[in-house]
Amino acid sequence: GKNEYDLLVIGGGSGGLACAKEAAQLGRKVAVLDYVDPSPQGTTWGLGGTCVNVGCIPKKLMHQAALLGSALKDAQHYGWNIAQPVHHTWSVMAQAVQNYVKSLNWGHRVQLQDKKVKYFNMKGSFADPHTVRGLTKAGKETIVSADNIVIATGGRPKFPTHIAGALQYGITSDDLFWLKESPGKTLPSFNLYVSLECAGFLTGIGLDTAVMMRSIPLRGFDQASMEYLQMASLVTEHMESYGTKFLKRCFPTKVEKLESNRLQVTWKNTDLGTEETDSFDTVMWAVGRAPDTKTLNLETVGVKTNSETGKIIVDASEATSVPHIYAIGDITEGRPELTPTAIAAGKLLAQRLFGRSAELMDYDNVPTTVFTPLEYGCVGLSEEAAVQRHGSDNIEVFHAYYKPLEFTVAERDATQCYMKMVCLREREQRILGLHFIGPNAGEVIQGFALGIKCGATYPQLMKTVGIHPTCAEEVTKLHITKRSGLDATVTGC
Repeated sequence: GKNEYDLLVIGGGSGGLACAKEAAQLGRKVAVLDYVDPSPQGTTWGLGGTCVNVGCIPKKLMHQAALLGSALKDAQHYGWNIAQPVHHTWSVMAQAVQNYVKSLNWGHRVQLQDKKVKYFNMKGSFADPHTVRGLTKAGKETIVSADNIVIATGGRPKFPTHIAGALQYGITSDDLFWLKESPGKTLPSFNLYVSLECAGFLTGIGLDTAVMMRSIPLRGFDQASMEYLQMASLVTEHMESYGTKFLKRCFPTKVEKLESNRLQVTWKNTDLGTEETDSFDTVMWAVGRAPDTKTLNLETVGVKTNSETGKIIVDASEATSVPHIYAIGDITEGRPELTPTAIAAGKLLAQRLFGRSAELMDYDNVPTTVFTPLEYGCVGLSEEAAVQRHGSDNIEVFHAYYKPLEFTVAERDATQCYMKMVCLREREQRILGLHFIGPNAGEVIQGFALGIKCGATYPQLMKTVGIHPTCAEEVTKLHITKRSGLDATVTGC
């Protein structure tokens, strides 16, 4: 039978759900199709998309587990008598995280029901520009037709299939968060921020972890603002000092399973020109994500994609090359791969379609954070991007190496705690970007993001009273420019 809807959303992740719920609030008849293909290793999960199931949520909780481990070490310096050695049990953490994620899956289903959004647990593919064929796991077919269709299927991790044994024996972040037992000695491979975040918490909970890296550690994390060495090398230096090993400029060539069930990895060290091997319990690939479009049948209906990236080409209103077919989130070309931007874009799209609004999503000055052991948050332009856009003579960069007060009694090394602010040099000195490495970077950047979104200037920042003694306060005291060549280390109060 034919189902007629005002809006059909393909993909029940952050962006798709936000769009569907907003359209339903506006009184429209809405349906959502969501289906999770098992990972090559057989992992599946429920409604809610990457962020909820295999992304930000489990990642931040495991990052928190590692931070608690560091806090236990610090606690002794503060007078707490904690029996040594402390030991972490993966299965206890994993069970708690997985239970919480399952509660979110359930919450999403309940919300859709409450808002009268029809939910199909089916895999969708276009039959014609207004009609989608849904297939259940059992192969039962349902035809759904709608006036407007939004594609929000996001991405899935890629495997380096050119490496022998990579697909057969490796896992990705899709699997790591759902492991029941400890991954043991782990090799997160390649240099996307995902591998650094995972390596950070794996080391933090006491597992032997080595990251295999090709080049700049954070490459691939927001192309515009993070492809530069300084911040990335501070993050990796800190991780190295806390026990994560880095196999730099190394390329894996094969993965083999030993009789002991361990995995033997062979790689080329390009610096030494040698071939090296070591064995691991788990090999995790973090080589980027690919848009999940294979089965959508986009070419049949004429939705244009970028042939290199596979992402869907959209205009400022999230419209594809086909009228009434839209795309939002990670699947769209040139957009940040971030949950909050997908949610905001989804809501605004529904409001434009059904709520007499003309407001477009603004992708400028989007704040974000990498949850490595020492967090890295930023908003706005990188120094590089600012120089490219305005010329180095028109840019002023203020920076500081600072020491969080919490680190002093615990005698923790703060060498890598650093911040910099990129400003225009002309009279009003508008702030173009802020970058912060240190504890709670996400919380710090979130606050300053509002100011930068509102066009804050350096003189305004200098008039802002800091909250003493905090790390964020150091931003309000930035006064040394890179241009001056002076030592940027903060001393005393």
